Amino acid sequence: MEPTQQKSSEAELDDIVIVGAGPAGLTSAYELLRHGARSTVLESDSVVGGISRTVEADGWRFDIGGHRFFTKVPAVEDLWHEILDEGDFLLRPRMSRIFYDGKFFDYPLKASNALRNLGLLESVRCVASYAWARVRPPADQSNFEGWVAARFGWRLYGIFFKTYTEKVWGVPATEISADWAAQRIKNLSLSKAVLNAVLPKRNQKEIASLIEEFQYPKYGPGMMWQRARDEVEAGGTKVLMNTKVTKVRHHAGKAVSVVARTDGGESEYPVSHLISSMPIGSLLAAMDPPVPDEVRQAAADLHHRDFLTVALVVPESAGFPDNWIYVHEPGVRLGRIQNFGSWSPYLVKDGRTCLGLEYFVFEGDDLWEMPDEALVELGKAELATLGLVDPAVVQEGYVVRMPKAYPVYDDTYKANVEVLRRWLDANVPNVHPVGRNGMHKYNNQDHSMYTAMLTVENILGASHDIWKVNVEGAYHEIADAAGASTGRDAPVLPSRAGPSAG
Repeated sequence: MEPTQQKSSEAELDDIVIVGAGPAGLTSAYELLRHGARSTVLESDSVVGGISRTVEADGWRFDIGGHRFFTKVPAVEDLWHEILDEGDFLLRPRMSRIFYDGKFFDYPLKASNALRNLGLLESVRCVASYAWARVRPPADQSNFEGWVAARFGWRLYGIFFKTYTEKVWGVPATEISADWAAQRIKNLSLSKAVLNAVLPKRNQKEIASLIEEFQYPKYGPGMMWQRARDEVEAGGTKVLMNTKVTKVRHHAGKAVSVVARTDGGESEYPVSHLISSMPIGSLLAAMDPPVPDEVRQAAADLHHRDFLTVALVVPESAGFPDNWIYVHEPGVRLGRIQNFGSWSPYLVKDGRTCLGLEYFVFEGDDLWEMPDEALVELGKAELATLGLVDPAVVQEGYVVRMPKAYPVYDDTYKANVEVLRRWLDANVPNVHPVGRNGMHKYNNQDHSMYTAMLTVENILGASHDIWKVNVEGAYHEIADAAGASTGRDAPVLPSRAGPSAG
């Protein structure tokens, strides 16, 4: 994707408004400033970083999910190290395990550990199941269950994949597209995992699921975005917090202004270009005059999976060496446990650590509406049920809710997004969606940043198609029989009733 020779006029670089101060939004502001263009960033929350923030409470720091800093995009790698000094990064060992049937299974797979935990008889059954799946693969491999069972066998699928995946998305694994498996499991297969267990290579990167080391800002990922905010503000860009966009006014084929609400009332900002990382459905719902009914309905049909963390302070001895543990036990609602002390000693306090219990929810369901005190008690009780931590040693608890954490990829989302894209291109071409929610696309942090970087280049005169990020050859992870890249394609889930994107 080579930039064209066309350049934007200086006037077009005035009045650029960016919605959202997460990785995509702040990267946009940073890149614009590099080219001498100040902008105005409007953020509805009180904290920068979006889902990549680091929450601080009483001197404790914890992530909203874990955020490894690993990328195949050199431009993003360079930007990370431009924003933060070398001394701000730690090189962390990746350690994660699966907790199932009261036992820990190492991940990446280690043959001796798996054999010991499964027992000789179950191990033989798993190998036989794998062999049978190779001879008689599932007839339907278009869904997650069939795709994984074909590559690991039914017994290993049930142990290591089914329960956790269904917790994450809240639907049966048979209703999740195989695209999700191709994205998340990538090049990993039983034969490759066993080979890696017998003849391991240090810091294996060919199989993305087996990466052993990663970079991490010592005060958490929020450190990156707090520093980015400070840098752009020092350069004259305004970052306005607690400022929620309510209207995007458009006229004569372009967006002309943005209306945003704060505690002090509403303000209007003229725009030459609008870079938006707000949920794309909300962006279309905010258009003034309103979009046509079919576009409004497509926007309303986009949904999100929400997320909450119950952070429990415990003695260091009650923690574990893992960055995180995947909880595959079907008897608890807990999906994953972070040990923030294993991410960085700078996140915790001497002699104690903080465990982040992660629950995948829908906004408005019973867990989302549960009072903080009840969620803390639930977390303690589930740790006790698993036999991991005695509730009596828990010293403090905190709850963080993150709405719209993950776009839901149901069986109509691609068509709905296409409707929104067509309307934006035809009616407001100076509006540029970026990032995970901005594009309703499964972008990791690095790819969200890259969509922002390419968008800034487009404003300056290039002609990149940012919608191809993650599905071009550069981001290729696994190809189908025809050689087409699935890249980081989204999981496709069944349509579900839920709150509108607005």
